Amino acid sequence: MKILKIESGNGFFFSSKDKKWRPIDAIDKDGLMLLLNSFLENEVEMDVMDDVNLSNQAHRIIYKSIFEKLSTLTENKRKFTDESQRMYLDEMRKYSKA
Repeated sequence: MKILKIESGNGFFFSSKDKKWRPIDAIDKDGLMLLLNSFLENEVEMDVMDDVNLSNQAHRIIYKSIFEKLSTLTENKRKFTDESQRMYLDEMRKYSKA
């Protein structure tokens, strides 16, 4: 499921509330929460930005900020999962033999 996209030099986010693509500069607190929930509950895709494909300056600033936060969360999500699996590995082995 794609949640952030770049098209015609502008950034867009997918609003799961009304199932429509919205301009990234129209995002509000509710839109951010919907993006976060979609991110946490699903496998998501986000277009990678650069100065060429995202020419709208306002969109670039907002898109970059959201993209970076979600990318950092991806790294932390994997780290948390790995740490949890390691922490409970002995218990999982102990009870799977029983």
